[in-house]
Amino acid sequence: MTPLGELLARRIAVTGPIGLDSYMADCLMHPDHGYYATRDPFGRAGDFITAPEISQMFGEMLGLCLAQAWLDQGRPAPFILAECGPGRGTLMADVLRTIRTVPGMQEAAQVHLIEASSTLRELQCAKIAPQDVVFHESISSLPEAPLFLLANEFFDALPIRQFIRQGPGWAERQVGLQGDVLVPGLAPPAPLEALQHRLQDTREEDVVEICPAAAPIAGEIATRIAAHGGVALIVDYGHWHSLGDTFQAVKDHAPCDPFAAPGEADLTAHVDFEPLAQAARAAGASASAMTAQGVLLERLGITARAEALARKLDGAALQAHIAAHRRLTHPEEMGQVFQSLAIFPATAPLPPGFDAA
Repeated sequence: MTPLGELLARRIAVTGPIGLDSYMADCLMHPDHGYYATRDPFGRAGDFITAPEISQMFGEMLGLCLAQAWLDQGRPAPFILAECGPGRGTLMADVLRTIRTVPGMQEAAQVHLIEASSTLRELQCAKIAPQDVVFHESISSLPEAPLFLLANEFFDALPIRQFIRQGPGWAERQVGLQGDVLVPGLAPPAPLEALQHRLQDTREEDVVEICPAAAPIAGEIATRIAAHGGVALIVDYGHWHSLGDTFQAVKDHAPCDPFAAPGEADLTAHVDFEPLAQAARAAGASASAMTAQGVLLERLGITARAEALARKLDGAALQAHIAAHRRLTHPEEMGQVFQSLAIFPATAPLPPGFDAA
């Protein structure tokens, strides 16, 4: 058993089973043994590859979207250019390079990164140097100013609670002990006010997931955007209206048992975009419809950019470039599995590339 697994086993032996959200939080962010706190998980040498690491075109397209929103809102200066969970800093570096082409935009940008991992903070500083960076533990400490924010594969790592419908009640997924092995189990079913409305569209044994932190974070972002202007671009694998078990683990670029090696595998769940949009609108901002990543990137001009870059390539480099474009946009790859959402002021135009709600 891993060091974190031993800690969790001792805790469960004393206090009883823990919720999936508590398990997930410790596996990812335990200060000594958490997955993100102890390693760089990104890229071919890590456990997974995110869109910015696949191709510079991803960040360039999102940078163009931010730039048009900045122009549409009257070129506010200064403004906060922020990213939640910035990984290695690749996305922010590509965005900064892109907005240099827009007169005055980079000079007005103040870069703020929401990142808890000291390991990743070092990588991010190196990636976007010499740009000054201010780090934050959470969105709540960002300055009050126009906010242009990116969140790519951020919400999928927030801890979830998972419930299985049993009759008129819901049994919550828990993590317990069987001998000295961590195993999933269920709490006794009970009525749950937060899921009372889901009795209308679910059947026996259906699974519904709740991410307690997601809507408050989206609401905080939207409150700032409604008050000061800006836009938030959220991209993640997900769906609209949670239904089904999406809890998963990845290690060495392959699926694995999420309970086998606590702290040594990436744990995620698909993002439910519906409560994010609802929270944004409740905070006084507008939210787009959920828009497929492939559709968004094509509308922003990724094919024209791919063709321009291809003219400078040949051989293996050209084939890798073509494969990267397909991976980002094709419906059978990331194009449809990954979805996007824009949060923007109620008085501002819909950001380019997004579907209207």
